[in-house]
Amino acid sequence: MKSTVAAEFVLLAALWGASFMFMRFGAAEFGAWAAAGCRVGLAALVLLPLLWRSGQLGLLRQRAGALFVSGLLSSAIPFALYSYAVMSISTGLSAILNATTPLFGALVAWLWLQDRPDRNRLLGLALGFAGVALLSWEKASFKAGGTGWAVLACLGATLCYGVAANYAKRCLAGVPPLVNATGSQIGATVGLAVPTLLFWPEQAPSAQAWLAIVALAVFCSALAYILYFRLIAHAGPSKAVTVTFLIPLFAVFYGTLFLGESLTGWMVVCGAVILLGIALATGLLRLLPTQKMA
Repeated sequence: MKSTVAAEFVLLAALWGASFMFMRFGAAEFGAWAAAGCRVGLAALVLLPLLWRSGQLGLLRQRAGALFVSGLLSSAIPFALYSYAVMSISTGLSAILNATTPLFGALVAWLWLQDRPDRNRLLGLALGFAGVALLSWEKASFKAGGTGWAVLACLGATLCYGVAANYAKRCLAGVPPLVNATGSQIGATVGLAVPTLLFWPEQAPSAQAWLAIVALAVFCSALAYILYFRLIAHAGPSKAVTVTFLIPLFAVFYGTLFLGESLTGWMVVCGAVILLGIALATGLLRLLPTQKMA
């Protein structure tokens, strides 16, 4: 990996790792729906002039339908779910659960696109989801004050990411990165417009909450998506998706430094099991002889 690509890789992990902290600050006052809606709306406003200057607006119009669906799956629904989740569970736990995205991506590819995994990838799926089950077991209480729904929200978001990745592979192949990034944020904005208005906070959010939303939109969405699609173009999707490995490290660091959150030994162990599963499921690591599974 070239030094410039490696630098963008680390920067992307740092930005997406910070998104959980900013979501916590923003959703606390905006609520989950309005926080997500403002995030994607502002991101679209940042990206649209860049797309116009690139002369690719015509392509955006041509692929509007597919980009709308992509925006719902890759931004609108997951951002709202994570904004809800981080109000109940730590940002570190949210980020570790977010790391399961490649697992869901591999599972969806198997079930939808008939991309059958070999034994290593099948072992990775089993290990990864076992790690999630162990990590979530003590958290999955659905009684009053429990965090079970927040954990399910995180897993629902990662499932959306997995579906979105395969949808983009099937329906948006060849679409330039900037068109993909801008179109997805515009689609997400349209999808979240009504919920954002319906659930707009009665009390005006503070300047701190607005700054958190702006940081989410500009840095963790607009800039991050440009970096992500650049990585896919320059390093390939299999390497780009490994950014998932670094995101929890940054999220835990920010949560410890700015939110006073703690990292338990159990979270570390389960996180390691999940990451091992991801490495196997994405083909980065092989422990068994390669053989396709039916």
